[in-house]
Amino acid sequence: MNCCFLLVNALPAWLRLPREQRAHIFETEVLSLLPRYPGLKLRHFDCEAYSAVCSDVLMLEVPDAKTLHFFIEGLRDSSIHTVPYFEVRHVLPAWEDGFRAYEAQGELAST
Repeated sequence: MNCCFLLVNALPAWLRLPREQRAHIFETEVLSLLPRYPGLKLRHFDCEAYSAVCSDVLMLEVPDAKTLHFFIEGLRDSSIHTVPYFEVRHVLPAWEDGFRAYEAQGELAST
């Protein structure tokens, strides 16, 4: 695994906050976790204008499953989940070009 997509939905408690306070909470509750997990990279995508499934997508690039697990545990301890400000709609672990790695190993299933 080298990537995980967290599809989350902003809840009314988050939307009621002034944007400056949202930015502060995201910085102190989410971005502050990053230094604890070397190799973890976070990208944030807004999609509320385009999707009814979720309002935001967090793309996590992770070196291993343990890093992902521990980061998500940290999120669960933060106000992002405890107030709650967001609900997790889907967790999609993925391996970029995983099929290529599989093919490179010569482990194609015989048909």
